[in-house]
Amino acid sequence: MMKRILAIAFVCFAAQANAQNLLYIPDTLSGTTFDLTVHPDSVQFFPGAITHTLGINSHKYLGPTLILRKGDSVSITVNNQMGDTTTMHWHGLHVAPANDGGPMSMIMDGMMWNPQFVVRNNAATYWYHPHMMAKTAEQAIKGDAGLIIVRDNDEDTLALPRRYGVDDFPIIVQSAELDSQNQFMPKGMVDSIVLVNGTDSPYVSMPAQIVRMRLLNASGERTFNFGFSANKPFSVIGNDAGLLPAPVTTTRIRLSPGERAEVLIDLTGMDGDTTYLMSYASELPMGVQGGPTMPMPPWSPPMNSPLNGIDFNILRINVGPQTAAPVTTIPTALIADTPLLESMANATRTIHMTADSMMVMDGPFYFNHNLFDMDRIDYRIPLNNIEVWTLLDSTMVAHPFHLHDVHFYILDRNGVAPGPTERGRKDVLLIQPNETVRFIAQFTDFADTTTPYMYHCHILMHEDDGMMGQFVVGPVAEGVKNIIHTTNGVNIYPNPASSELNIRVEKTHMQGPASVKVTDIFGRGIYSGAFDDLLKINTTGWAKGLYNVTIIREDQTTIEKVVIR
Repeated sequence: MMKRILAIAFVCFAAQANAQNLLYIPDTLSGTTFDLTVHPDSVQFFPGAITHTLGINSHKYLGPTLILRKGDSVSITVNNQMGDTTTMHWHGLHVAPANDGGPMSMIMDGMMWNPQFVVRNNAATYWYHPHMMAKTAEQAIKGDAGLIIVRDNDEDTLALPRRYGVDDFPIIVQSAELDSQNQFMPKGMVDSIVLVNGTDSPYVSMPAQIVRMRLLNASGERTFNFGFSANKPFSVIGNDAGLLPAPVTTTRIRLSPGERAEVLIDLTGMDGDTTYLMSYASELPMGVQGGPTMPMPPWSPPMNSPLNGIDFNILRINVGPQTAAPVTTIPTALIADTPLLESMANATRTIHMTADSMMVMDGPFYFNHNLFDMDRIDYRIPLNNIEVWTLLDSTMVAHPFHLHDVHFYILDRNGVAPGPTERGRKDVLLIQPNETVRFIAQFTDFADTTTPYMYHCHILMHEDDGMMGQFVVGPVAEGVKNIIHTTNGVNIYPNPASSELNIRVEKTHMQGPASVKVTDIFGRGIYSGAFDDLLKINTTGWAKGLYNVTIIREDQTTIEKVVIR
């Protein structure tokens, strides 16, 4: 087997040197109604056996690029003809949980699913892929995925390349391991094949002007440290969920599985020249999958990919003549974006990433010492909450953390502010061993106490093995009275409260002791007790949000709502 893998790797590198295959550019679907049929197919990637794949519509591998517009109401029909149960997740899109395509939204073989939603996201690059429990890696690596481009009025005003396949290129990068029969290995960690848009050893022609590249790391586990040959500088203009306030000039951008970035490269004056999109994996630290191979215990599966810890070419770029009406300058400013501030937060949460021991390299890995349980809701979040989440990685492996529903802003890494390319809207971040990362997010627009959203590691084998959790966003009732509210002789004050809540029953209404029970908006008991005429409840440490207070006196029951802030 190892000889076969090394042989494939040699073919891969030799082919990259010659760049023999024209880069495939997926076609596009636009408008407000989309039909996606997922079906089994096959591709002759290498000599010998054909590789079994999953295609979408007319594609044999991967799917069309969906072009959406902010504010449009869209309807997407997913027709599952793959021969197995699946789901379809719109990675990065802010939609109701019933439309999100998590593990609970199963599409049985031969059935269709029709999510309908308003596009609320800013202009950026997103993607779609399956999210079937324990089968995400198998289905996504075989090709059940595609790019999403969202456009909006603000981005329209900028002088940016946006002619798809002409000066605006989709670049979906994947690494894979094939077995001796040329079949994808979903949990293979000796990946030696790099595909771009499903093309092995690709080349592409780009014009001698400013060119936009939409980079997506769609790999199952590998992190890429993208740059160009000869350390040619480029400008990062956007990341996961939107454009940055201004371009950031750099020579590297690290993308872990699930992350995206939009970059501009200036090819002006290079007509007839060649450059390469590369991964400078030699610069990745140990513990990041793609960096140097770590020493492995004897019982561990092999992880010694020939791509680990070396610099290698991903895409050959042959520079040709300028197009008509070329973009020849990079804007100095992009989109105004006001990040959430830590002072705005009204809740905090902590997720601790662990394993059975420090020697575990292939999982299972845990969130707060738990594997995923579809019957367990890990967090119940009030609508519109602004929350700071703290992630701690106590494993030997870096994990790309993905949050469904909303984007977030990274506050700091080990107490240090993030670099300029990580200061925009994100939905995936890479957390390294022994690192602590904090981010802030607001959970807006959608409340559903029964259908959860997910958070998980985007290394697909880790996700499939249970490194995943789920949360629901619950409604917050309107019209809560302030200061003192009196009903049936019951006074509850102050409302909203912070450290103490007082409940007084007027003596003229008192007929023996009263009992009180406080529940949160999901019905969970927070406090219970009995009192005569005045009760003081210490609310220090209660989560901020809405609570129901029930007071019972013989045959009379009073229910009021209070806010803890």
